[in-house]
Formats: sequence, C-alpha cells, structure tokens
Amino acid sequence: MLGIIGAGAAIFFIMWQRPLGLALVLVAVSAGLGIVACYMPYRQLVPSQQFPPIHDITTDFSNPPAFVAIARVRVAAPNPLSYDGPQVGAEQRRAYPDIRTVTFAHDPGVVFPAALQLVDELSWDLVEANAAQGRIEATVTSRWFGFKDDIVMRIAPGTAGTALFDMRSKSRVGVSDMGSNARHVREFMNGLLERLD
Repeated sequence: MLGIIGAGAAIFFIMWQRPLGLALVLVAVSAGLGIVACYMPYRQLVPSQQFPPIHDITTDFSNPPAFVAIARVRVAAPNPLSYDGPQVGAEQRRAYPDIRTVTFAHDPGVVFPAALQLVDELSWDLVEANAAQGRIEATVTSRWFGFKDDIVMRIAPGTAGTALFDMRSKSRVGVSDMGSNARHVREFMNGLLERLD
C-alpha cells in the first residue's frame, strides 16, 4: 500500500508541478521505487493463490522421514518439526499426486552416495549425512528473501536388493510455501532417477 501511495504521489507531483532537471529525475526515481515496492509482493501474492496452504511435503504420509540433526538448528523456527497430519496429506495428494516413495533397482549402498553427490551439485547446505541410518539432511535457502526449507531423505532397504527412497521438505516459516517444497522434492527425485535409472 505504501508503494502504491508513494508511486501515485510522485506521478501526481510530476503532472501537477512539471519539474525539470534533477527534481524530475528524483521524483521519477521515487515513482519507480514505489512501483517496485508494490510489484514484488504482488508478484508473490498472485501465484500463491494456486497453491494449497501447506508447507510440509513428504513422500510417506504414514511414516514421514524424521528430522534429527536439523532439529538442533531450527529450535526458534515458527513452524514445528512435527508432521501436521492427515489434513495436510489430503491437501498434498490433491495438489501433488505424483510425489510418493520411489523404489530404486539398486541397494542403499549405491543410492546413498548418489543422493549425497546430488545434494552437493544442487548447492544445498548439507547438515548431516548418516550412511548407517540411511539419512541425509540439508537446507535450501531462497535467493531473494532468504527463506529456509529443511529437507530430510531416508534410504531404506527394499526387497530383492532394491532401495526405498523417501523425502520430506518443510519450510521454517509461513503457511503456504507457494509450491517451493514440492519443487525441491521433484527436482531431487528427477535428478536421482536420471542418475540411477
């Protein structure tokens, strides 16, 4: 609102006073800054309406991968680490039906290092990699606003030498993540599938 008011006042001043030289430049720059201040949140608001009001995405609704190491670094985060339950799961199923557990035709000893290497290539901040427990934890920070989404991966043995890969991504703040956590999961899963299968 302040951006709209500031831009409107600057444009009105240009039309009413018709300043010249430096005064015109300063008022025009003020109008531009007001428009930018208005446009940035507007650009976030419009797309947000197409996403469900959730910020916790998982491939396993009945037993979501648990955060362990990250629990120590997000103590003060407004969003708790616990999974929000069936209602969030129902919203996720409607919005992102493709996000689910992936079974790889490789044992966990092959999948774990491939996943760890992909974390590095995506420039995610590695928090912990525990091969014995088949758990990788990392944090993704958004470029513009510095929002942090925490990620945990679980690689468990399946049947006949396969590996079950589950993943969870959760925002530290906010109600709706505007699809960012689903993007993290899809990006990682697709990259790992290309690499291994």
